[in-house]
Amino acid sequence: MSNSSSLNEFLLLDFADRRELQLLHFLLFLGIYLAALLGNSLIITAVACDHHLHTPMYFFLLNLSLLDLGFISTTVPKSMANSLWDTTAISYTACAAQVFFFVFLISAEYCLLTVMAYDRFIAICKPLHYRTLMGSRACVRMAAAAWASGFLYSVLHTGNTFAIPLCQGNTMDQFFCEIPQLLKLSCSDVYLREVGLIVVSICLASVCFIFIVLSYVHIFTAVLRIPSEQGRHKAFSMCLPHLAVVSLFVSTVMFAYLKPPSLSSPALDLVMSILYSVVPPAVNPLIYSMRNKELKEALKK
Repeated sequence: MSNSSSLNEFLLLDFADRRELQLLHFLLFLGIYLAALLGNSLIITAVACDHHLHTPMYFFLLNLSLLDLGFISTTVPKSMANSLWDTTAISYTACAAQVFFFVFLISAEYCLLTVMAYDRFIAICKPLHYRTLMGSRACVRMAAAAWASGFLYSVLHTGNTFAIPLCQGNTMDQFFCEIPQLLKLSCSDVYLREVGLIVVSICLASVCFIFIVLSYVHIFTAVLRIPSEQGRHKAFSMCLPHLAVVSLFVSTVMFAYLKPPSLSSPALDLVMSILYSVVPPAVNPLIYSMRNKELKEALKK
C-alpha cells in the first residue's frame, strides 16, 4: 500500500482462533461492560438526584463516572462485536474515531484525577479556605479545563497520527486502535513528529503526577498531625479511594507505555492494555462506594 489514503480498514488483534473461546471473550467483556455501565450510571444518578451529594468531591466523581462510561464504551463494544461476528476488521473512519475518543477520554480523566487530588489537598490541609477556593464556579471551571485539555490534546494527536503515511500493512497487535500501533505501520520519517509530541506529552503527564504525589505528601503529613484517631480515620477515608484509583490508573498506563522493550510481548501487551482500558472504569465505582457511607445511603434511596 502506497499510503494511508489507500487503506479502507485495519485488522485488530484476535483474542482466539476457536469459536468457543471467541464467545467466551464476548461474554467476559459483556459482563465487565455491563458492570461498568451499572456502577457508573448509579453514581451519576445518585450524585445528580441527592442534594446532600452536591459538593465539590461528588461533582468531580460524577465527571469521573461520565469519563469512565465513555472510556470503556470506546473500545469494548467493538471488540465484543468482532468476537461475536468472528471478524477483526475495523474501518479507517471507525479507527480514527476510536483513537480520538480514547486519547480524549484518557487524558481528560488524568487531568480530572489531578484536579481531584487538589480538591482533597484543600479539604484536609486548608479546611477553613475550602468554601472559598472550591466554590461552584471554581469547580465547574476546573472540570471544564480537564475536559477541554483532553479534547485539544486528542485533536492534536489524532490529526498528527493520521496525517502520517502508512505503508507497513494494516494489521495491529492490539484489540483496539492505538497510536503506538499505528506508528508501527508508518513508512517514513514523518512519524518522528508524533514521537516528539508523545515525549512532550510524557513530560506534561509527569508534571501532573508530581503534583499528585506532592499533594498526598502534604495530605498525609497533615492527617498524621490530627490528634484524634477518629479524625485521622475520617481523613484517610476521604483520600484512600482517590489514591487507589490514581494508583491503578497511573501504574498500568506507565507500565504499558514505558516498559523496556525486553519485557514486551504480544501476550503481556494485551494483558496490560486490558488492565488500563477495561478494568478501571468497571472497578472505580466499587472503590468509591465501598467505604463511603454518604454514597451508600444515596444509592439505597
